[in-house]
Amino acid sequence: MTPKLDRQARMLTIAASFLPALAPAAPALTAAERPARPNFVLIFTDDQGYADLGIQGHPYIRTPNIDRMAREGARFTDFYAQPFCGPSRAALMTGTYPSRNSLMFNHIPRARTGIHPNEITIAELLKDRGYATAMLGKWHLGDAPQFLPTRNGFDSYYGLPYSNDMWPYHPKIIRRPDEDERMRHTRERTAYTGYAQSDETYPVDWFPPLPLMENEEVIEINPQQELLTAAYTERAVAFIEANRERPFFLYLAHTMPHVPLFRGRRFRGKSLRGLYGDVIEEIDHGVGRILETLEAAGIDEQTLVIFTSDNGPWAGYGIDAGSAGLLRGSKGTLFEGGIRVPAVMRWPGQIPANLVTSEIASNMDIFPTLAKLAGGAPPADRAIDGRDLWPLMTDPQAKSAHEALYFYEGGFRYKAEDGPPKNDPKLKAVRSGPWKLYVETAPGDEPGSLAVIPTELFNLHYDISEKYPLTDKHPEVVERLTKRAKSFNDSLRRSTRPLGRLAGRR
Repeated sequence: MTPKLDRQARMLTIAASFLPALAPAAPALTAAERPARPNFVLIFTDDQGYADLGIQGHPYIRTPNIDRMAREGARFTDFYAQPFCGPSRAALMTGTYPSRNSLMFNHIPRARTGIHPNEITIAELLKDRGYATAMLGKWHLGDAPQFLPTRNGFDSYYGLPYSNDMWPYHPKIIRRPDEDERMRHTRERTAYTGYAQSDETYPVDWFPPLPLMENEEVIEINPQQELLTAAYTERAVAFIEANRERPFFLYLAHTMPHVPLFRGRRFRGKSLRGLYGDVIEEIDHGVGRILETLEAAGIDEQTLVIFTSDNGPWAGYGIDAGSAGLLRGSKGTLFEGGIRVPAVMRWPGQIPANLVTSEIASNMDIFPTLAKLAGGAPPADRAIDGRDLWPLMTDPQAKSAHEALYFYEGGFRYKAEDGPPKNDPKLKAVRSGPWKLYVETAPGDEPGSLAVIPTELFNLHYDISEKYPLTDKHPEVVERLTKRAKSFNDSLRRSTRPLGRLAGRR
């Protein structure tokens, strides 16, 4: 493993990343002239589908608080994440394609890998700017101590280090005699929902007990998950109230609506959409509590609140999965339903009300956006793929800073003992303007090179469901995007960064 930079060297690297904001081209502001640093609240749900909000058109799920955020702020119709949980969180925290920083897969419990200690997260950037930082919920970038949020810029952490189904009650665990009530309930629920069960099974000891963590300590195992959403909300409220006099960054990464689904007692039967709808409506209630707290604290107009999801719905879980609406595909695919997610951003007095943009953007863009709003810029010593969202958040006529977005194949690592995978990212699609081109890669003419081979082209403005390929009708678009994809893929493969690895066995 590459040694971790010592604290002084690392802080110098982070501090240097802010120098562009003080470049001679723009006179430096005095402390009295400099505007106050805004607060940031980033709410990140798990496996929530594109259509699972009232503002996105769902007929049975009521989300008045998130809908209010959209009415009072900006809504992105073409906002992208990654196809799986872990890679999406890697992109969010580092502003980088996970194919570039070797985090293209989901970590399982007791993994010997995780986010590399020399990656700089948005929490580290903001902490260096004097922000109080807290994380609540699902991390999923490695569960060994050196990979946890508290080692990556967060002052405090409370939540689950990985997915809530990575516990002894997973429905694929091989049947055993005298199963307890929780295991029986899991099997009954998955059978009821239409769960797409494969022939694959996991051994009894496949997953350890699920840890609920406070900072770096396990405080409970196999917690009552119906209490988690409310617990996260209460801690979010407490953090905001405790830090109302200083700038803060709150990252609330909800465990829900990843299966197994749980909701608090007061939300049982509340939604017409059943259990899944109850879960979403409890999350929306928590958003309302956060907005109320900001207003009561008198810091509403100093705070940017962002709501988005990590990937599309997990369709294999039947009625316990969300909806991608008109979008094709779901979680785990690179069709629109797998990677296009809801995104709403609110900042009274700064973001115009009812702004809607259909320019392409990504959760990678949150990193440079928050860095800039805090008075700096992303690190200059590494490739950062995200772009500043501020123009799109404030000007309905603004154009995307991305000429294109690129989508790589991700996945799971099932066996910790197999060691870390090789970082061999496989480019699968490119989105530019209204166009989306699917591609394959193959060995090129020169040693070590890759050829990019186009397969299908869609115009998403005309065909959001990706039903009607136009590959033969627009050869010039196919050629242009193929060249662009090859150029970007070659560049990315030359500048990949390593995965964090433990030196010994766990």
